[in-house]
Amino acid sequence: MKHSKSNQSITDPILALRDCKSAFVGVFIASALVNILYLTGSFFMLEVYDRVLPSRSIPTLVALCLLALLLYAFQGAFEMVRGRMFVRIAGALDEALSGRIYRAVVQAPLKLRTQGDGLQALRDFDQIRSFLSGSGPAAFLDLPWLPLYIVICFMFHYWIGTVAVIGSIILITLTFFTNRGTQAPSKRAAEAGNQRNAFAQSSQRNAEVMQAMGMLGRMSQLWDLRNTTYREQNRETSDVGNGYGVLSKVSRMALQSAVLATGAVLVIEGSASPGIIIAGSILTARALAPVELAIGNWRGFVSALQSRQRLKELLTALPERDAPLELPVPKEKLSAESLAGGPPGGQRLTFAEVNFSVKAGSALGVIGPSASGKSSLARALIGIWPSYRGSVRLDGAALDQWDSDRLGRHIGYLPQDVELFSGTVAQNIARFAADASAEAVVSAARAARVHDLILKLPNGYETEMGEGGTALSAGQRQRVALARALYGDPFLVVLDEPNSNLDAEGEQALTEAIMGVRARGGIVIVVAHRPSALAATDMVLMMSEGRMQAFGPRDEVLAQILRKQNRPPQIAGAASLKVVGEGQESAS
Repeated sequence: MKHSKSNQSITDPILALRDCKSAFVGVFIASALVNILYLTGSFFMLEVYDRVLPSRSIPTLVALCLLALLLYAFQGAFEMVRGRMFVRIAGALDEALSGRIYRAVVQAPLKLRTQGDGLQALRDFDQIRSFLSGSGPAAFLDLPWLPLYIVICFMFHYWIGTVAVIGSIILITLTFFTNRGTQAPSKRAAEAGNQRNAFAQSSQRNAEVMQAMGMLGRMSQLWDLRNTTYREQNRETSDVGNGYGVLSKVSRMALQSAVLATGAVLVIEGSASPGIIIAGSILTARALAPVELAIGNWRGFVSALQSRQRLKELLTALPERDAPLELPVPKEKLSAESLAGGPPGGQRLTFAEVNFSVKAGSALGVIGPSASGKSSLARALIGIWPSYRGSVRLDGAALDQWDSDRLGRHIGYLPQDVELFSGTVAQNIARFAADASAEAVVSAARAARVHDLILKLPNGYETEMGEGGTALSAGQRQRVALARALYGDPFLVVLDEPNSNLDAEGEQALTEAIMGVRARGGIVIVVAHRPSALAATDMVLMMSEGRMQAFGPRDEVLAQILRKQNRPPQIAGAASLKVVGEGQESAS
């Protein structure tokens, strides 16, 4: 099934299956034929007891056996077709929504308040897909045929039909209580599992710290608490589901025996033939088998429903829109107008009332004490954190007027915590673009002054980074990430603590890279802690307690700050920068 553009606007995963209407029609037809053919066993036994045994006719038995074998073959074929169609329906769902689910997983931490490891949406999607491709849907499709079997039981005899109805009521009641009993525990188990996985991932990321500072024992105790909670919730869900499953199984077996006993009484009284005893028992067992199977699959069904609801809420909160009109390449200025923002989810504002404008060819240094909102501002300037008031504009156009992928071509970003992707150095620099040219990759590396460093790696640009870029040192990762930020000559380059892991040579390369962006008419925003990062800037914005305290030419702003601190007005050179940067730490 080809990906439909209309699937981008779907918020309910089940609606993504609307292109599978013909497949569902085929499934219903196959289910009808399977359930009709399930009557083969009952009628075969009826004919054997009522026709073959009294007549002692071997040819009749052979003919019945051949006919039954043929019908069983058709039944098996239709069941196989139905199972394969469910697998392909699940595959169609995956093809239709997997891309959007992935984008939602990536965007959720940037726009919503998320909990756990952030991968719950993927697990939910897998749960729905697994349920669709399992035995659960077949059991639920067989349930509507229960009345047909009961009607045939009544055709055998009134009392056999009555016993079948009583058994159906018992099993349907058990199904109702299974649903009520498993919903809450299943939801709690999913939440506990999410927290457990998040803790495990956090521990893995901080393995070095835990090992070095002897935290492994205590963290193991915390893990045991979370794992115990998950185990207990999972056990409660399993106990409830298994309990009702056993009850349904025992009830069906008892009912089958009751039908045999009823048939025996009827035969003794001369109200029914001996074949009805066996045929009625088989037919009743078949009539109630889907109910028992549905109870056995009920936990998966409830989990799939809860997964669907969570995905529906996520996709509703993160709607995808059609790409807006493609705007011209920005080349004039960046401006922030009464800008206020903070973390996703509307938790709190970390900065407010920020107003400034930077023209092409300028580099703006953002300085301030710890938790002053510097990094939050940097994230808002490139649209990865929400702006709750005001706007950010490139050449007069607000960021929401751009398609995110197209906007990304004009933006370079170096975060505080650098993490590269598994792949080659060249792929990481090129942002994994399929049409990246060698010239563009090398040009970005040269702009970041990292070309010679890359050539010294074991395989040069084809060196595998490893997951998270672990094959490189922290300083090397930061310089490769700088090259990635400069790939494609973006108009706006935002660098958040770009020299935190750099040596003197790396800092000189950083300064030259910033000057290179300015020389080609780009704009650089540098969130600075170490004052050497401001060497190539011509503008400075001072933040404090989430407010813009000063903005203007670098030397003027630094002189103003020095006067407020009652320090000598030494503005020129690195010495003045050192005084201003003294005591500053990384942003919130």
